[in-house]
Amino acid sequence: MLDIKWIRANPEALDRALQTRGAEPAAARLIGLDDARRTHVTRLQEAQERRNAASKEIGKAKASGDEVKAKALIDEIAEIKTFVQSGEEEARRLDEALESALAVIPNVPLDDVPVGADENDNVVHHVHGEKPGFDFEPKEHFEIAGLVDEFDFERAAKLSGARFAVLRGELAALERALGQFMINLHTRENGYEEVSPPLLVRDDPLYGTAQLPKFEEDLFKTTEGRWLIPTAEVPLTNLVREEILDEGALPMRVTALTYCFRSEAGAAGRDMRGILRQHQFQKCELVSITKPDESIAEHERMLACAEEVLKRLGLHYRVVTLCTGDMGFGARKTYDIEVWLPGQNAYREISSCSVCGDFQARRMNARFRPANEKGVQFVHTLNGSGLAVGRALIAVVENYQNADGSVTIPDVLRPLMGGVEVIGKKSSATT
Repeated sequence: MLDIKWIRANPEALDRALQTRGAEPAAARLIGLDDARRTHVTRLQEAQERRNAASKEIGKAKASGDEVKAKALIDEIAEIKTFVQSGEEEARRLDEALESALAVIPNVPLDDVPVGADENDNVVHHVHGEKPGFDFEPKEHFEIAGLVDEFDFERAAKLSGARFAVLRGELAALERALGQFMINLHTRENGYEEVSPPLLVRDDPLYGTAQLPKFEEDLFKTTEGRWLIPTAEVPLTNLVREEILDEGALPMRVTALTYCFRSEAGAAGRDMRGILRQHQFQKCELVSITKPDESIAEHERMLACAEEVLKRLGLHYRVVTLCTGDMGFGARKTYDIEVWLPGQNAYREISSCSVCGDFQARRMNARFRPANEKGVQFVHTLNGSGLAVGRALIAVVENYQNADGSVTIPDVLRPLMGGVEVIGKKSSATT
């Protein structure tokens, strides 16, 4: 959530930022709501001051024997009391109206974010490695002969419907190895603390990370009113909600390997084949909580940590800086990592790393106490995928596929696969 004080001081800057995001101007409307709130609060304060003053005047009037004046003052206080009672309710209503209006305003992009309308205006930041060469036509992950039987979409559909998959045998083992490899790397080498969070959360955590109220249709809700997490960013970031941290606790870096759940409401008809876009998937999430002056450097660090997963897997990828029109609602700047999928002959997103400034912290009321300073400040939050496990699985099997329909296991995963070097041999031999 944006700071209304900043909006009042920089209305043109807000409207320019919203324009770059394809949104309508909002500064005048927000300032109008704040003006109404401020005016009412001032009237309420003046009434309370008058009530206090009148209470003192009653004593003086009675002491002087002026019962008429005392009676008038008592009647005045009664009227003020009625106004204050209704006025406090109105103040809460005006506060809620302003907060609700602010809650749907996206974050302000950093100055170096490219301006653009959609993904076509994203800018390539850098490229790592080269596209692999094949002496045969590479197939998509669900077409590779040796693994066809281990992608069980038919039984998944009977169990759960569309956009679910049952992975079996060596493929299930490879998925498990990938997730374990990621969490091991981030905790043992990259300085993140592993967390095992709840997968069901209340409204407040989703509001804190800005999934609610704007993106409710993308979420799954239980009959008891809890929500399945769309990403571990939600519980990890909210670990600090409504807390005041000591400066020495920052930066705080946490990671979790969890299942994530998304309705994919806006993706009807897209990527229906294979496991690229699922309702349920595993992801290794990275979250950092920092001081304001450290968040930009932390963003670059987080990106490097996510990239290291792909480097060690020997996969070709590129990093793009998202333009203003393609960037997430709560982000000030986002890097997407796009891995090369030879079966699709295309780059596909496998990680997004975003710096959010104090946007989420204001919604969560998450602050820290600077050393040797008075008062508290809002923390800055960052989140990124390190990485999406299912998409990493796709990338590995497509990039390491062989002409006979088998798949070679990358060296770093073999210890987690019990020393297995190739999968799909048996299936491919019988096709």
